[in-house]
Amino acid sequence: MAVSVMALCAVGQVPAQASGNAEDGPVSIGVIGEGLKVREVRVLLDGWKPGARARISEWRGGQYVREIRGWKHMTSRQQSRYKYEIATWKINKNLRHRSRICAEVSGHTERMPCVTIKR
Repeated sequence: MAVSVMALCAVGQVPAQASGNAEDGPVSIGVIGEGLKVREVRVLLDGWKPGARARISEWRGGQYVREIRGWKHMTSRQQSRYKYEIATWKINKNLRHRSRICAEVSGHTERMPCVTIKR
């Protein structure tokens, strides 16, 4: 499972067909879906930070559009020696072409990894 967790932490702003991942410092986001339909979003934070919370929002053209899911407490997990916090949301909605799903984690406001949804 360490491989699947690490797969969510690839570097960069990733164009996707409702699937992809991005990382900004210790915060990463993974989006799972098909076409323009987003099925699930996962936000990870490196290390254990009890009380950390995450939320996800939609952005278009560099402008905030809406909150997709509000603040949620993250869960502490460990895989081998890798410790992390994770929050997961079931979305099951279509997003517009070129929308970006961005993650925010409390205590890391300077970090906001985003995944671009493309056809």
